[in-house]
Amino acid sequence: MIELFHKVSQECSEVVTKRYSTSFSSAIRLLHKDLRTPIFNIYGFVRLADEIVDTFHNYDKAGLLEQFRKETYDAIHSGISLNPILNSFQKTVNEYKIDHQLIEAFFRSMEMDLTRQVYDADGYNEYIYGSAEVVGLMCLYIFCEGDNERYSRLKLYARSLGAAFQKVNFLRDIKADYNGLSRTYFPGCDFNNFGRQQKKQIEKDIQNDFKQAYKGILQLPLKARFGVYVAYKYYLSLFKKIKQTQPSRILESRIRIPAYRKAMIVVRAGVKNQLRLI
Repeated sequence: MIELFHKVSQECSEVVTKRYSTSFSSAIRLLHKDLRTPIFNIYGFVRLADEIVDTFHNYDKAGLLEQFRKETYDAIHSGISLNPILNSFQKTVNEYKIDHQLIEAFFRSMEMDLTRQVYDADGYNEYIYGSAEVVGLMCLYIFCEGDNERYSRLKLYARSLGAAFQKVNFLRDIKADYNGLSRTYFPGCDFNNFGRQQKKQIEKDIQNDFKQAYKGILQLPLKARFGVYVAYKYYLSLFKKIKQTQPSRILESRIRIPAYRKAMIVVRAGVKNQLRLI
């Protein structure tokens, strides 16, 4: 009957993913069926930690995050947890032998969200690594399915993709982060005087991340390539829309990609996949 508990736990992670991110969940469904559950398990875990630092405003965030951190490692070491999200996560960590240092870097970035509101270049790079790049690396463990040589070869590309996604999120969520949470992630950026030049500098950095990441996508195993490519195209489309948007509007509203546009991305990606162009 323990398998039933594991199955229910993994279904909880899938529900969390679907409720919080339609884009990611739809991209995950395009992965090979063998890869979907462990990726849902990773995203469910990441989402819970994000919620603690971003939305639990009337509670002891630091205490809850530390409790969550302890329970995460307890679950990994014991191979079980009564928290279904942590149970599904530990199962994936142990099955794919995910490096615990990646998990620790993730928690360090979550802690930074509790104590820092402005970032210099070093802090920004550390935060990007722990909040996004390590998530890409965790997923890469799944995609490589024990092929350590391939994992080592694709690490830098996976980090670039995670960084691109996170930086686009920062641009998209400036209003919520700055006005709602008083956070300024981009170093030296004054959002009271945010102009085209600052925006272009940020966009140039993100464009380089996308360019580097694409090289790695083409080298992914076939089981993972199509789903990751669609996620890449989702974010690239969002990034292009942000580039066309005036700085003042970014500060006032959250840029989105409509559902019909997402559907077109999947169709076009499917055609390219059939023609073996990705």
